[in-house]
Amino acid sequence: MSQANWSVGEVAARCGVNVSALHFYEKKGLIRSWRSLGNQRRYKSDVLRRISVIKAAQKMGISLEEIKQAFTTLPESRTPTAKDWELLSTRWRESLNARIEYLQRLRDSLSGCIGCGCLSLKVCPIYNEGDRCGKEGSGPVILDRGPM
Repeated sequence: MSQANWSVGEVAARCGVNVSALHFYEKKGLIRSWRSLGNQRRYKSDVLRRISVIKAAQKMGISLEEIKQAFTTLPESRTPTAKDWELLSTRWRESLNARIEYLQRLRDSLSGCIGCGCLSLKVCPIYNEGDRCGKEGSGPVILDRGPM
């Protein structure tokens, strides 16, 4: 297996992803391939690191669109280096911290509600009688306010 001429199956096996995932990543502009004389996809070896960055970012809850935007900041669309990863992950840290804080508020707010089983709407912290929260916006506005 040539380091500069990996087949789609070889890349999928090495990275632990399905071939369809590679096709999807390519369609989304996250990775690139070229076609061999036999019209088969071929990848350079640096695609392995690029896919590793994609998988690591996804495990942190970073969307593919955010990953793609981050990749566009790299010169000549190169594969992220260790220094690039440090910068990318630092940019995502604030978003992750906000998401963690939100999930903690959600967890802390729902524990009382789940414990009571919502049998008493007079004391339920997320009961929204008459949709009075609709004036504040869409979505879970009570939960978005913070601790109840």
